[in-house]
Amino acid sequence: MPVDIAKLTSISETSCNISRTSLPAVSATNELYTMNKLCRQVSIESPGAVVKNCVFNFFVPIEDTPACGARIKIVCAGACYRRRDRTASISSMSSVASDLSDYCTSIASSQSSPAHTGIREGSLFPGFEVAGVIESLGSEINEGNNCDLHIGQRVIVYPFEELPAGYAELLVVPDLKYVVPIPDHLPMSVAAMLPTGALLAMNAVFKAHDVVMEMLKERSSEEKESKKKCKILIVGTGGLALWTVRIASYHFASTGADNYTDITVASLRDEGFRLATEMKSVSVVQWNECLYEPQLIERTQNMCSGPVNVVIDFGTTSRSLHRSLHCLSKAGVVLISEEVAERLLPKFSRLLSGTQQKIIPIPTGSIEQLRDLVNLVAEQKIQPPPYSVFPYEQTSEVIQKLCNSEIPGRAILRFRDIE
Repeated sequence: MPVDIAKLTSISETSCNISRTSLPAVSATNELYTMNKLCRQVSIESPGAVVKNCVFNFFVPIEDTPACGARIKIVCAGACYRRRDRTASISSMSSVASDLSDYCTSIASSQSSPAHTGIREGSLFPGFEVAGVIESLGSEINEGNNCDLHIGQRVIVYPFEELPAGYAELLVVPDLKYVVPIPDHLPMSVAAMLPTGALLAMNAVFKAHDVVMEMLKERSSEEKESKKKCKILIVGTGGLALWTVRIASYHFASTGADNYTDITVASLRDEGFRLATEMKSVSVVQWNECLYEPQLIERTQNMCSGPVNVVIDFGTTSRSLHRSLHCLSKAGVVLISEEVAERLLPKFSRLLSGTQQKIIPIPTGSIEQLRDLVNLVAEQKIQPPPYSVFPYEQTSEVIQKLCNSEIPGRAILRFRDIE
C-alpha cells in the first residue's frame, strides 16, 4: 500500500541500492503536482550470464492525482518491454526472450545498465501492459467530463507518451482520454495483455489487410480471373505472433478476406509450433535455427506453395528479417514494429534499393482500436493466447523462465487480488 513520506524516516531496500533507481522526472506540465506518497515498484534488468539477480524492489514517489486525470491501482501487469525513448515501441518479452542477447548488444553502448556493463538498463522493463481499478479522480473531474468513468471502475491504460512505469502499486494518468474501461466479466489478467502487444498485433493485421487490398487492385485481368490467394506469413510464436494469428483469423473471416488470403505461421520454437497448430485454417512451418538458411527458405516456400506476398515479422533479429525477405515475392511487403524498424532498417536499406520489396514499420495502434479490441475479446470473438499468472513477488523466477522458454504464451504479474 502507498505510505506517507512524512511518516518515513528511512526506506529499506531489497537487493539494490536506492541511488541506482531512476526516479520519474517531472515535466513542465507536471510542475504543480506534488508527491506526498511512496509506492512499491518492481524494476527488471536484462537477465544475463553476469547478472544473477535481475529483479529489484524499492519505493518510488507517486504523484497526487492530476486535476484532469486519474490514479490507478494496478492489479495485473504483463511481462513486456518498451524502449523508454520510443512512444510506440512495445513488444512481448516472451517474443524476444530467445533473442535477448542479440538485442542487448545492439544498444549496450548507449543505454547500458549503471550496475552491469553491457546489460540493458532497468528502466527499459517498466511494464506498460497494465490493468487495474481507478483509485481516485482529479479535482476538476465532474459528471460532464468524467468520460463515464468512476472510482473503483476496472480499466486499462492506453500507452501514451511518458507513460509511467506499470510494475508498481499505483499509476498516474494525466488525462482521462487515455483510460479505457473494461467489462466486469473480462479477467484483469487478460485485459492487461491488450494495451500494447495485442494492440500492435491488431494494427499489423489491419495494415496487412490494406496491403493485400492494394495488391489485388494492381493485379492483371488474368490474375484476377485465376482468383489466386494472397499469402501472409506471420513470423514468431511469442505473445505478439500469437495475438496476430488470432486477430487475423477473426478479422479476415469477419470481413470476407479469408476468401482471398492464406495464413502461414513460421514458428521459432517447438513450444510455439504446438500453440500455433491449435488454430484452424492456419498452416505452420517450423524455423529450426539449426538448419541452414537455404533449407529454411525452401521449407517455407514449399509450405506456402511459393513466395509470400506479405510477412508480419516479430522475430526482432537481422537473421529473421533477412530470411523473411528471401521468402517474399518480388513486390512483397514485410511489416515490422517501429522499434525493430529503427534498429534494422539502416542495415537493409541498400539491399532493398534494387528491388520492389518494401519494409513498413507498424506503430502500436490507436485508442479507438484498443476500445474495439476490448469489446472483441470481452465478447469472446477473439480468444487470448495462453497465459500464466504469477504473484509479483515471483518476478525473478518468471523472468528466468521466460528466458528459458519455460512459460507457454504470456506471463502476467499480479500485484493484488480483487477477483
